[in-house]
Order: sequence, then structure tokens, then C-alpha cells
Amino acid sequence: MERIKDHYGPIYGGIKVKELNNHVNKLFSDIPDSKEKEAIMQEVLQNLEEKVFDLMEQGKGEEDAINKAIVEFGDIEDLKKELQVEEPAKKKNNSKLNLDFSIWGSILIIAFFIFINFYYTPKIIWFVYPTFAVLWWPLSMYFSWLRNK
Repeated sequence: MERIKDHYGPIYGGIKVKELNNHVNKLFSDIPDSKEKEAIMQEVLQNLEEKVFDLMEQGKGEEDAINKAIVEFGDIEDLKKELQVEEPAKKKNNSKLNLDFSIWGSILIIAFFIFINFYYTPKIIWFVYPTFAVLWWPLSMYFSWLRNK
């Protein structure tokens, strides 16, 4: 079948493959660019296009054929292994460290407010107000730590 190009993308006998292009690009988005990746992407796209065309010849509608071809294709874990793509390392959970830092930082900031309050204005107790504001920091880190625990 002859490949025709229109402003929506390539089509095969009326089959718009923009969805297939988007799907293939999404599947390969986390793989670094290389010649091998491009070749495999083209091969996968061609296989999907042929599958859609075959399903349409069997009487399926265009959307049904595209969706069925995508579902039957599945994932690309084997292709990732072939391209030797490693899974990204998991991000280290620093929520306990953040909690400890926020507690000690809050203690130091509150101690600073107390010192300034009693050194410069001992007759007016105002350090309580910024203390309430500063205590939100460790409180938020505590709930973050609980969520990640």
C-alpha cells in the first residue's frame, strides 16, 4: 500500500497513524536517543501500522483497529533490555533527615528570637508570635515523614 502524507501525518489507505506515532514516542520516551532506538521505533511503528491495516481489512473500524493494535502490542520491556536501558535509580527517601534538620533549625531560630526579645525588649514578650510561625516547618516535615514512612 502506498504511503501518503497529509497535514495530520502519514496515512495508509485512510488510516491516520498520528495516534500510533504518539503511542510509539511515549513508549520510547525514557530511552536515550540513538540510531538503534530510531530503527526499532520505525520497526515498531511499521508493525503497528500493518496490524491496523490487517484489522481494518477484517472489518474493524479505524479507531477500534488502532486501539486493538496498541493493546495487543503490549509493553516494550524486552526492547528496553535489547537496548540495554537501565531502570532509573529510586530516589533516596530523605524525609527523616528533613525532619531532623527542621527540628534543629526551628530550635535555633526560636532560641534566636528569645535572645533578641529578652536582650532588646525584656518588658515586651513578642517572641511567641514568630515561634508559632516557625513551628509549622517541623510540623509539615513530620507529616511528610509519616506519609513516606
